[in-house]
Parts: sequence; C-alpha cells; structure tokens
Amino acid sequence: MLDSLGNLKRTHYCGALRANDAGAEVVIMGWVHRRRDLGQLIFIDLRDREGIAQIVVNKEDHPHIHAKAEQLRSEFVVAIKGQVIKRQKPNPEIATGEVEVIATELHLLNTSKTPPFQIENEITANEETRLRYRYLDLRRPKPHANLALRHRVVLEIRKTLDELGFYEVETPMLTRSTPEGARDYLVPSRVHHGQFYALPQSPQIFKQILMISGLDRYFQIVKCFRDEDLRADRQPEFTQLDLEMSFPRQQDIFETIEKVMERALAVIDVKVKGPFHHLDYHQALRRFGSDKPDMRFGMELQNVTEFFEPARPTFGFEGNVQAVVAPGAATWSRKQLDELAEQAKSAGAKGVYTIKVTADAVTSSLEKNLGAEKLKELAAKVGAKAGDLIVAVTAKQQIPHSDTSLNVAGQLRLHLGEKLNLIDRTRWEFLWITGFALFEWSETEKQWISAQHPFTGILEEDLDKIETAPWECRSKGYDLVLNGVELGSGSIRIHRQDIQERMFKALGLSEEQQRQRFGFFLDALTYGTPPHGGIALGIDRIVGLLAGEKSLREVIAFAKTTAAQDLMAESPSTVDAAQLDDLGLAIKSSNKE
Repeated sequence: MLDSLGNLKRTHYCGALRANDAGAEVVIMGWVHRRRDLGQLIFIDLRDREGIAQIVVNKEDHPHIHAKAEQLRSEFVVAIKGQVIKRQKPNPEIATGEVEVIATELHLLNTSKTPPFQIENEITANEETRLRYRYLDLRRPKPHANLALRHRVVLEIRKTLDELGFYEVETPMLTRSTPEGARDYLVPSRVHHGQFYALPQSPQIFKQILMISGLDRYFQIVKCFRDEDLRADRQPEFTQLDLEMSFPRQQDIFETIEKVMERALAVIDVKVKGPFHHLDYHQALRRFGSDKPDMRFGMELQNVTEFFEPARPTFGFEGNVQAVVAPGAATWSRKQLDELAEQAKSAGAKGVYTIKVTADAVTSSLEKNLGAEKLKELAAKVGAKAGDLIVAVTAKQQIPHSDTSLNVAGQLRLHLGEKLNLIDRTRWEFLWITGFALFEWSETEKQWISAQHPFTGILEEDLDKIETAPWECRSKGYDLVLNGVELGSGSIRIHRQDIQERMFKALGLSEEQQRQRFGFFLDALTYGTPPHGGIALGIDRIVGLLAGEKSLREVIAFAKTTAAQDLMAESPSTVDAAQLDDLGLAIKSSNKE
C-alpha cells in the first residue's frame, strides 16, 4: 500500500545535511539509493539531487517502520521524518558523512521497476541505453552536476548582459525559409496549404531588424535548428547566446564578450582576464594549420618546401610541404611511425616523411633523395634538437587558392600534442580570430559561397573585388576560440542595401530570388539602418568545455543521437492520415528505398 504525501513538507535536501544539523528534526525525500539489512538495524542511503543521506531504522524502537523498510528496493520513492545525529564512524567519502537520520516515520510514495543500469556515476551502460532511459540517466550525479553548471553559466551570462544594458528579446520560432548554409527544418502550414514555416537556423535577420528598430543592444538565449549530419559537437537543435549591438567598433563587441566569458568561467572558479589574444586568420593557418588553433602548446608548423623542391618530380607532390617537430619522439618504433603515417593519411596527407634527430646524426629514408647535408640544414631550420622527430607532410590541392597541406599538418599537430601529452589541461586559452576570407569554395556546389553568412560586412578596400576576385575579399568577421574549440562567430554586418544586394548577386542570387527570400529585409535596410554587429556563441559548447565533457550530449538534458533521434520520446515518428490531410500533405516514397 502506497502512502500519500498529504501535508508532509520537506525541510532539507538529503545532500544538505551537515554536523551543525545534529539534534534537528527533519523531513527529507528522495530515492532509495541502497538498502543494507543488518537484522535489527536497516540502513537506507536516500538520494536526491543534492546528494545522499544515511537513514537508520531501528526495529526495537520502531518495528512497524522496520517492517516497511524491509520492503524497500532501489529507486523506490520515500519520505523520511526523523532526528539528525552525529555518526559514530564518519564517512569522509560523502558530504553528509558526519551525520545520519534516525527514522521516526517512513512514507512509501512510489515503487520502481528494476532499472536497466545502476544509478551511479560510473556505469557500463552504452550511450544508446542511457538516452533511451534518460530520466534514469539524469538521476546520476554527473549529469545532475552538468545541468546545474549549465543553469549557473546561463544565469551569469544573463546577469552580465543586463548590467551592460542589453535587452533580452524573443524572436520567432516559426519564420520563413532563408537558407544559411544548412538545410532548414520545415513546418507545413495548416491554414495556408502548400506553404511552410521554417525553424530558425539563427535569429540573424530578426536581430538585425531589432537594430533597425532602435533597440541598440539585444541578446537572447535561443534555440536554433539545422538539418545536417551530426557529430559529437553537433545537434539538430542547439542553444546559443545571440547578441547584437548598434554603432559598435569591433573592439566593443570583443570587450562585451570578454566580460561575459570572465564571469562564465568564474562559475567553475577559473580566472580569465581580457583582452584576449588576437590572431589573423592567415597567420593561424600558417602557424597552426587551423582557424581554431589550440594555443595550450607550441609545435608550430614550418614550411620546408625548399628542401623538397629538387625531389618534386620523384615524389610527385602538389603545393607545399609542412613540417612539425615532435619533441622526444625520435625513439619511436617503426610500428609507431607507421601508425602516425596512417593517421596523417586519414587526415588527407598524400606523403608522410619522418626525420629522426639524435646527438650523433640526422637520419631518414629521405637521405637518398635529399642528401645528408640537406637533412641537417632542414633540422637546423625547424629548430629540432637531439631526441626530436620531424614529421613532414604533403597533400593534394583540393581547394582553389588554398594550401591543403596546412590543414593536414594542423590535424597532425593536434594528434601529436595529444599523443605526447603536450597539452596543459589547466590552461584556458581564449583567442579571437580575425581577417577571415569573405567567401570560401564549395566543392559540392562548385562555386564560391559565403564563409559565414551573406550578411557579413566587407572591408571597404575589398568592395570592388566582390564580382572580379571573390577569393581575395576579406570580411569583418571574427571567431572566438577556447582551447582549440570554436565557441562561435560574429561580424560587423552589412548595413547598406546596395552592398547587401551586391553580396547576394555574388552568391548567385538573381534579383527575383533576392526579393523572394529577403525582400522584407532589403526593404528594412532602406529605412535608416545604423551600423551594427554582433556574435553568436554556442551555449552547449561553452558548458561542455567547462564540464570537461567530450560530447555535447552530456550537457543537454534531452539530446539526440548521431542519427538525429530522440530514443526516449521515440521521435521522429509517423503521424496519422488525418493530420496529413489537415496539412494537405501526402507521403511520397523515397527513391532510396
């Protein structure tokens, strides 16, 4: 027989009890984490979101409560009334380990089936099982802590921006389809058959219109949606901090975000202080082979093409040769070197060449092609010391006006940094990347597309190149990077209609397409649009880094799988014929079937 909660009121969380509560009468409620039956005494570990408290039920004092306690199993829901006393043998493993509660009342509020996995921090259940039973998974301390951290970080962001004069404004979830690079999630209209809303990939146009509206400073913690293939750091629906300012210098936006990040990291007692380092996009690629470099270790890339040039016909490589120096790796075995070569080739390397530097010699299979003296000169140029391994890579040139070898060498640098334990995990290295190209080449579409989005501002001196040399155009865009992870992107926007139309035209949009997709926005730009700019940062990514998680799914309450499925809610799902009729829709068989 289950008991009713009635007027029973909780006085304390289980995990909040401490030695100074000794002598107090308390009411605590939660889930049975563990029960230990010693005959005369039954010990119950009762768990709630704040932790565990030990309950003692004495058969001699309360035989009816003892009989009830004998029926308890893991994850039963109970309420306990009793007196807090100090333990004779404290348990230093838990925060409540100095006290226990002597039960005077026990109310059984609900029973539970046997869970598919134990509610412990360390479990062996695979991710699919955890997501299917997410309501049980979230009872574990680590997911609890991640969601609590997320709450505190978001709260701190809101407080900071409020203090800086920003208004939080909600923008529509149902809007028109204005593709920004990924596929939209479409929502059919019941009232207007054959027409569709789209879930926003970002509030980009709306926040710019808010600047036209004179709001001056806007932010929003907002859900966004992109129908694209998923990875550990991608979800079809994600949360971002969206922010826009009127009349800003780029530096004003940087200073605002630096204050936000200082306060966000203070939540985990990490002190960072602006201004953050700045690095030009092309410098980042040349030095680190990435537009989001991890600055917690060195191993910068070095161009050693000049040493390989005489052997170019023999090796048959394209473009440049990039090298990194792996400290202390000259002792690596042939097997380790082969594994390294495979890693580089999986990243896109066409050729992988290794050179060992010892106190006596510089040795490599390259000697027959480059010569012993050239190898020594190469080692001297890259600053290799005795015990170091030089790894050089070439790559097939796949993208026009770019050096693919930089990207390959950048991935190799990260791999070696992990392998050699060169990354200082105690450091938090923020970095602003600026000087981005305005366009990037799409191998899929075989044309130049917007590197960020089509509303990104253009450096004035590059305006005349939009039509003639788009690859030379530089944007007013910027990225914020933390420990090698891109937290988000922003830019000073295009605020003139004539330039916005030129940008659309450069992206292949006809005047008719421009009016169809963006007519309302182009019209708005003609009504005194102020210069403006902003940024969007991934909340999931920020919290994931602060929590030390590798997957964003660990900091999202109800995440999707890499197949874009919610296993717990069993979505996406089919709908019945009547719903489709209301919308004027019919299901067409896929050509893939």
